[in-house]
Amino acid sequence: MNKPHSFPMFRPRALIVAGASAFALSAALPAYAQQNVVVAVYSTFTTMDPYDANDTLSQAVVKSFYEGLFGFDKDMKLVNVLATGYEASPDAKVYTIHLRHGVKFQDGTDFNAEAVKANFDRVTDPASKLKRAGLFRIIEKTEVVDPYTVKITLREPFSAFINTLAHPSAVMISPAALKKWGHDISLHPVGTGPFEFVEWKQTDDMKVKKFAGYWKKGYPKVDSIDWKPVVDNNTRAALIKTGEADFAFTIPFEQAADLKGNPKVDLIEAPSIIERYISLNTQQKPFDNPKVRQALNYAINKEALAKVVFAGYATPATGVAPVGIDFAAKLGPWPYDPAKARALLKEAGYPNGFDSTLWSAYNHTTAQKLIQFVQQQLAQVGVKVQVQALEAGERVAKVESAPDPATAPVRMYYSGWSASTGEANWALSPLVSSASFPPKLYNTAYYKNSQVDDDLAKALQTTDRAKKTALYADAQKQVWSDAPWIFLEQEKIVYARSKRLHGMYVMPDGNFNFDDISVK
Repeated sequence: MNKPHSFPMFRPRALIVAGASAFALSAALPAYAQQNVVVAVYSTFTTMDPYDANDTLSQAVVKSFYEGLFGFDKDMKLVNVLATGYEASPDAKVYTIHLRHGVKFQDGTDFNAEAVKANFDRVTDPASKLKRAGLFRIIEKTEVVDPYTVKITLREPFSAFINTLAHPSAVMISPAALKKWGHDISLHPVGTGPFEFVEWKQTDDMKVKKFAGYWKKGYPKVDSIDWKPVVDNNTRAALIKTGEADFAFTIPFEQAADLKGNPKVDLIEAPSIIERYISLNTQQKPFDNPKVRQALNYAINKEALAKVVFAGYATPATGVAPVGIDFAAKLGPWPYDPAKARALLKEAGYPNGFDSTLWSAYNHTTAQKLIQFVQQQLAQVGVKVQVQALEAGERVAKVESAPDPATAPVRMYYSGWSASTGEANWALSPLVSSASFPPKLYNTAYYKNSQVDDDLAKALQTTDRAKKTALYADAQKQVWSDAPWIFLEQEKIVYARSKRLHGMYVMPDGNFNFDDISVK
């Protein structure tokens, strides 16, 4: 076994109030003033079971009451949470994880190795039919070594496993609650987190309150959070302006300048690991020809796209995996060269261009602006595309559920990806591995390259960082050259926070960090 790996943990800060100040404060205020925080978010939630959620937002809000063995801090650095450390076998197949003592679930159940086993047995059981099962299919068995030690054996070497356990879906749910509620655990969540679930009106708010038995003494520092879905961009921005919300995410790019001048609000611009791209169905003409795919990359002015669509809150993509992902390789961006695009199209046998369809995975304002911008740019090199922003149901039916690459209707597909494990495997494998065609995962380009597949597999079979770096670099160079996507932008994160609120952040993957949330 290798030496245990351990990561720094957020530590509570002592709260010290001078006696005189405390007396003055108590005289000025009611005996007890509830500290409630209202968070306005961009969409409704799909589920309160993170093992069954495909959307980042649902996984973000359940961090109120759920925690995992490992996690990330606000800068996406790996940290211990319910685990205190681990050892990995030399072949990266067996992981022995040491657990924190003295932690209880919100229903009074003890957190221990049996609880870990119950959660991983559930997600790896095919009968559970959980949407995030693909992340955990590598697990062969989970065994209890002693009450605070668990051993997980994998089906094959997988050196990115601890990063997988830090993914926001990999949380610990009370085994007693799982037994009681079964699949309905989504409506009755019970975890070890700082807040207890109160209620969720499925088309409206989700409310949580302070968990008095939380294992981090002195936390949380607020009494409750009201997570409020506000789908309309203008309304969400208005709530933060009027003080009806303490935090708003996302902020419409076009309203950022107005909020920046508001004396009651902090507008925060932060780096992200969210990459935007248009996948091209490489199994269908004309996208089976790499010259066509390369031409489309030359045809789009990414600098102009960042200004027109994202109001400057984006930068041209410089690689397959975005900057900020471990093992990401910088390879670009692809330059804007419409003459080169027309020449490549001519070489590929399309001197007059061609007609196609461009679908968007999203139907919000920014996505609609983007596909219209791309439509205009491609028309300048003779490529005429009909554009359509898909509703969620259409996206699932037309793109994510297609059973056969030969008949899949998708041609050009605007989407994005945020690898919440912070590591190259989850940034690459679900999107460019030939094992990841829909409906299994998200390789909507139906891209297949044996060298890329081999590199990705070998990278998971070694714990040698230099070897992993070389393998991931080789895979990314090949994908960049083959151009199964039009590589567009690395989006920035823009959110607004009331000046009374502290310690809440949007992380680079679009999740939330509110470990130190407080109101002053």
